[in-house]
Amino acid sequence: MKPLRVGLIGYEGVQGLDLIGPSDAFSITSITDENGRPRPGYEVVVLGLSGKSFRAESGVLFQPHCLLRNAPPLDTLIIPGGVGARMGKAGPRIADWISSHHQSIRRIASVCSGIYALAPTGLLDGRTVTTHWRFASDVARRFSKLKVNHDALYLKDGAFYTAGGITASVDLTLSLIEEDYGPAVALAVARDLVVFLKRSGGQKQYSEPLEFQVQSSDRFADLASWMIEHLRSDLSLEALARRVCLSPRQFIRRFKDAFGGTPAKFVESLRLDEARRRLTERTQTIENVASSVGFHSDDAFRRSFQRRFGVKPSSYRSRFDARTKSSPNGNKNKRPRHLRGNKKGKTK
Repeated sequence: MKPLRVGLIGYEGVQGLDLIGPSDAFSITSITDENGRPRPGYEVVVLGLSGKSFRAESGVLFQPHCLLRNAPPLDTLIIPGGVGARMGKAGPRIADWISSHHQSIRRIASVCSGIYALAPTGLLDGRTVTTHWRFASDVARRFSKLKVNHDALYLKDGAFYTAGGITASVDLTLSLIEEDYGPAVALAVARDLVVFLKRSGGQKQYSEPLEFQVQSSDRFADLASWMIEHLRSDLSLEALARRVCLSPRQFIRRFKDAFGGTPAKFVESLRLDEARRRLTERTQTIENVASSVGFHSDDAFRRSFQRRFGVKPSSYRSRFDARTKSSPNGNKNKRPRHLRGNKKGKTK
């Protein structure tokens, strides 16, 4: 079984983590062949627009393996985001190449603002896509035929995949690995990377606390981080208002103006996100988890959790536990669907 070849397009002004995150995740993927021996699941190649090294937004230099115009046959193509794709000359060049070569590639994915290089091809027209929450409105305006989801971490629509901001590139990559080789292999990669195999919820849960700190005045600057560290404390409207020296009426008005929601909903979201993380660790009972994040009753916690995530806390925990108990050997003789019936291991 030959490794699946993944091409990552590199260019001047790329977002470094968009490139490194998928590259590392694919590179450490190991599968067991029919003889019980470990084999790399992927071959990663960085495709440059020129043969020269290119500089990421952070200043890190990368050296491509080969030129994009001379790219070898690819199973998967990923377009990382970056200012070079969004505003520079790289975007149109990448779009032209994809338009000419997409039919020979099984799946194509963009990460973050990499969608600015994929959308002009027209291949995403009529499809549901996502991108970094900061650029979602602009993408929807510039590419009106796209159905832009402002919150999803990543989405699949046909042979095309799109991911949100930066670290969502790892969420996307894990989903591709799971699609190819099953949950046990993907979970092994997630463990090596020390990340969740699947994060519930969307970008909003991560952007809101940060946006809260960035947009707030000095008296609000540290409130979000303090709330996260004190989930068991009194986080009522009155208590939060006192902490920033405002009346409850002033506090709720300014909060709604900034985020379009109530402090109560914001607090509930923080508590549920932390509860979800603690449930996966299996170090506490469900009742203790509820109490540890500030819920006053088990029933209130269960109702809130199911309303937010669509499953009961016990079901969420059991689903995660079922994945962790999967044996890598369980997939030893089960080849990926797109490789079955092809003894040479070539992609369709």
